Amino acid sequence: MGKKPKAKRPPAKGARKGFRMKSAPRRGRDDALPSREEILKFLRESDGTAGKREIARAFNIKGDARVALKRLLSEMAEEGSLSGSRKDLREAGKLPPVTVLEVTGRDNDGDLIAHPAVWSADDGEAPSILVLTHRARGEERDAAIGVGDRILARITRLEEPDVEGHRYEAEAIKVLPRDKRRMLGIYRARSGGGGTIEPVDRRELRAWQVRTGNDGNAKDGDLVRFDLSARNRQSVSEARVLESLGNPHDQRKISLIAVHAHGIPDDFPAPVVAESEALEPYAFNSDDGRTDLRAIPLLTIDPIDARDHDDAVFAEPDTDPRNSGGFIVIVAIADVAHYVRSGSRLDKEAQLRGNSVYFPDRVVPMLPERISNNLCSLREGEERPCLAVRMIFNAAGEKRRHAFMRAVMRSPAKLSYQEAQAAIDGNVSEKCAPLMNHALRPLWQAYAALSRARDVRQPLDLDLPERKILLDKEGRVDRVVVPERLDAHRLIEEFMIQANVAAAETLEQSKTPLVYRTHDEPSKEKLKALRDFLETLDFKLPASTGLRPEAFNKILARAKTLPVPELVNEVILRSQAQAEYTPGNIGHFGLNLAKYAHFTSPIRRYADLIVHRALIRALKLGAGGLEDQEALRLTDTAKEISDAERRAMAAERETTDRLIAAHLADRLSATFEGRIAGVTRSGLFVKLKETGADGFIPVSTLGQDFYTYIEEAHALSGSRTGETYQLGDAVTVRLVEAIPTAGALRFEMLTPGKKGSFAHLKGAHKFRRRPGRRR
Repeated sequence: MGKKPKAKRPPAKGARKGFRMKSAPRRGRDDALPSREEILKFLRESDGTAGKREIARAFNIKGDARVALKRLLSEMAEEGSLSGSRKDLREAGKLPPVTVLEVTGRDNDGDLIAHPAVWSADDGEAPSILVLTHRARGEERDAAIGVGDRILARITRLEEPDVEGHRYEAEAIKVLPRDKRRMLGIYRARSGGGGTIEPVDRRELRAWQVRTGNDGNAKDGDLVRFDLSARNRQSVSEARVLESLGNPHDQRKISLIAVHAHGIPDDFPAPVVAESEALEPYAFNSDDGRTDLRAIPLLTIDPIDARDHDDAVFAEPDTDPRNSGGFIVIVAIADVAHYVRSGSRLDKEAQLRGNSVYFPDRVVPMLPERISNNLCSLREGEERPCLAVRMIFNAAGEKRRHAFMRAVMRSPAKLSYQEAQAAIDGNVSEKCAPLMNHALRPLWQAYAALSRARDVRQPLDLDLPERKILLDKEGRVDRVVVPERLDAHRLIEEFMIQANVAAAETLEQSKTPLVYRTHDEPSKEKLKALRDFLETLDFKLPASTGLRPEAFNKILARAKTLPVPELVNEVILRSQAQAEYTPGNIGHFGLNLAKYAHFTSPIRRYADLIVHRALIRALKLGAGGLEDQEALRLTDTAKEISDAERRAMAAERETTDRLIAAHLADRLSATFEGRIAGVTRSGLFVKLKETGADGFIPVSTLGQDFYTYIEEAHALSGSRTGETYQLGDAVTVRLVEAIPTAGALRFEMLTPGKKGSFAHLKGAHKFRRRPGRRR
């Protein structure tokens, strides 16, 4: 028999995959320890993770000398020349060869810039890293890198900083999935160092531990942005503070919670601002091909507190005898494409933002103020470039034809909805008096015709009043109101809808790529749930699979005879699909339109800017049209701006919740009138009549009974007492808890449930709850 082969020694840890051991002086057991400079040089040249064990192996340090090495490494860490953990050491202020980066913006040349996703304040200012602009490899090889992305990257340290001051270049290995939300919380400091973070997200039920040194210099009670670091020996994830955002109880800063939580860009990079400031105001030139509309009284009619004005309207009777009783309507929209060209820094930033975001205390605009509030705002008495559509309607309000033009306009007056409506109602202001006969009355006459066509078309007619938060001079909630819905609002809305339809029709006819605003019909599952609910009210929805809004409108009209018509409006709203932007057309179910595209708000929506460029391209209206490369990306662009819209809606809703929770925080134990706005297996959501605030009542607090969740009826029913709480019920509640940073309210039910049995429904005994206790 031959000799038994020797067992192979396992590879040294330092030689594992992804780590290449650099040569280092080999030392005997009695040799002196390596110098600080030798250790730093070794770490600097290592291609993978290097810790105490790798250093000891590289320098042949064994036995008792390992204790001395540990002491030396600790001293270097205390001196600030080393950072990292025992298993992942690096020179302080230096990046490991492979790390996670967050792409945060662009430099003056438009190149992507990133910063480390995790960086200790002890290491000084986080380095700025130039991201090489080819695509990531691996599973995400087809995903282009953009601002806001997180990437796993290979880092190269430059011998000398480049002209922009970057000391590192990064080659993306993989684009990591985007976090839907950034992690925000309230930092609670401990005496002796470190602390905990209480999350502001009401859905997160735990607190996170923060070690000493990972607090990012946050103060007790600060709102912080944090990330989770590696788990400790007890397999518990720990938090590292990335940024302190200040006092979360200052109502003037509450909207910043949503801005940071959703990663909404709120500051424009200096190159973007510089590009906007360099733009020249438009000066009319009769040779530039624009139609001169300066003599036409195009009025801007907007909210009383509007800062920018991107649409203006005009109407007059059509004198064509073949169109007796008809009207000519012109809708003029700010020509943003004249200033914001495809591929510019302004364009890239606008696409990243997707839309403006509106909070009670601030606006996070899509475009810098130089454009949104100045160059593109259709200011009273000032010449402005515009894209306009001239539409001809017959006496029944049906559009007969339309034509787009690139034009120049000068609005004679800026009016609020209230001022214009008051003038039509007989209370004519000094400003409106000269506009009545040739501007305001023709607008209302044309609207009367268009409203007749709207009634025939029958869009979905939901009645869901929107509340508005009014702030005092200190930026705190003063009161919550429901603004009156005026014909002036409806007039502008209908004119804008018709202009949007005309844009979609023109682009579709010319076979020019565009982004539609689409709204799918309700899904079969949602329709089934809606039918089950309506049966509990003895209402019937037709069984046809091709339902149109008219069928829902009949239900809504019948619901007006009920004590709680809001209940039916709310449930029908919940049955609807969500509108979105798509390059393919499926129509707009809610508006009952076959073709629809957003054209009327390019100052605040990127989708509208795309449509403007598409029209300029299709109709050969000059510079600033849709580029070929831009057209090829419309599928991705449509998804990005749809996501941005949902992000904005969530941020606006959460800010409203937080502001009202802060407003009510000093009214604990007060009683309020409200309605049940949601029913789940775990409890009831109640919307207060006074403020529209939503709060929760846990099912465990409802009373001494077993409560059954009845999905079809949107109800909780007590199996012993028969007391039932149903969506839409009017109730009285007591406020027992308010958490402003989370926008959370908790109520106690004071109204007994109504008597009624839902045992006949097939899902009635599917979910049970233990008897609750009143608190």
